[in-house]
Amino acid sequence: MGKTQDTLHNTIANAKLGSQIAFSSLLDTFWSDVYGFQLVRTQNENDAEDITIQTFSKAFDKIDSYDSSYEFKTWLITISKNIHVDLIRKRKRNVLESTESGSNEAIKKVLDDTPSAEDQLITEQNLASLLQHIKMLKPHYQKVINLRYFNELSYADIAKELQEPVNSVKVKLLRAKKLLAEVIKSKKP
Repeated sequence: MGKTQDTLHNTIANAKLGSQIAFSSLLDTFWSDVYGFQLVRTQNENDAEDITIQTFSKAFDKIDSYDSSYEFKTWLITISKNIHVDLIRKRKRNVLESTESGSNEAIKKVLDDTPSAEDQLITEQNLASLLQHIKMLKPHYQKVINLRYFNELSYADIAKELQEPVNSVKVKLLRAKKLLAEVIKSKKP
């Protein structure tokens, strides 16, 4: 076994023990593979992204059932294929199903109650800048960030609000934070 294969097996073992760092590492490592696979299959960025999020959610939820005699990427792709097939079946069953509107809720401003006017101005400018960066994300990522960090909801409360499994919320939030960090880096002078 090569060094990268050993590292992957260690990461998977740590994920089985519940390590968030391991889950994040697996998400970063395999996101492009699963997303790219689904983008080719669906020819739709939103569907590909949704299926990829569901894939990682399901994989992380069932990580204990992963059999190391198969490639981890192959296991993820298989989960992804099954989710896509289920989605097609569901759409065929209910042609009139409306898609999520992704409405852009007004983002609540959170102001820091600092004694100094200068501190308050700096905080407002930083918050305004952060909100502008958040607005550059897709609506479902904006919503999950707002619910978690501005409304300070727990994962369970966010899951209830979005009517999604808790693991999907965790994966979506991980992905949203990563994309937000990329947006912020790209906008720095």
